[in-house]
Amino acid sequence: MPFVEFIAGWISGAVGLAVGHPMDTVKVRLQTQSTYKGIFDCVIRTFRHEGCYGFYKGMAFPVLTVAISNSLAFGSYSNAMDYLTQSQRSERIQGNKAPLSTIYLAGCFSGLSQVLVAAPVDLVKVRLQNLTEGRPERYRAKYRGPMHCLAVIVREDGLRGMFRGAGALILRDVPCFGLYFLPYEFTCRLLTEEGKEPSTSAVLVAGGIAGVITWGCATPMDVMKARLQMSGAGGRAYKGIVHCITTSVREEGVQVFFKGLLLNSLRAFPVNAITFLIYEMLIKHMTVPPKGGAQN
Repeated sequence: MPFVEFIAGWISGAVGLAVGHPMDTVKVRLQTQSTYKGIFDCVIRTFRHEGCYGFYKGMAFPVLTVAISNSLAFGSYSNAMDYLTQSQRSERIQGNKAPLSTIYLAGCFSGLSQVLVAAPVDLVKVRLQNLTEGRPERYRAKYRGPMHCLAVIVREDGLRGMFRGAGALILRDVPCFGLYFLPYEFTCRLLTEEGKEPSTSAVLVAGGIAGVITWGCATPMDVMKARLQMSGAGGRAYKGIVHCITTSVREEGVQVFFKGLLLNSLRAFPVNAITFLIYEMLIKHMTVPPKGGAQN
């Protein structure tokens, strides 16, 4: 069933996003604004000025659309694995294990496949998350919501503007989606008996570990991506990825690459544990053969 993975990825992605969005908002603000002293300062000031709603800014649009990119990522990964191994998922569970290099390549393909959808959605999310009290009034009043934000971007920068920061997104997602699925599959193998499906606890642990490893590697380019996305919209203007990297390092030192790393790691474990668990549960439910079927 080639489309089951896309459906399961869609639903699991939406749930995972809803769980992790508050911490993602804090992370984005720390990466793109220098007005905060740290995580707790950002949390306190966000709550003081914006209430609980402030942590969920920019969520409405991606909770509906990030699910699409997650669907593409999981669906593309599963179908790439089927193609590269010339086997079905059920066969690989039963013992026909895929090489780790194949898992990594399929993961990289899945990362590339979802960028076209993820780029404009992530851009809108970052822009809305940065509508803070510390911004000049003309920027805080610039966007009235997700669709208005998208319309303003297209009006000011054309369709090309929807993909601002997409280069950094590709450099982040292609290798890191390979790392996303690789530790998940490897950990599941370690925690699962040969020929059996991973248990709930195994999936939770493997998903959490995969998320932490992935975001540990993705954070440096994630910082650059967020800064490029805010370029010209209240953030500093950058000419491109290289200019963003060199300017950021010159002004803030090498530690700039690790802004938001702690939050990314704290957020990554529960979000990805839940995402993988829901994905596996949905796959299992939607692919269970009907009882009492015809027998040969």
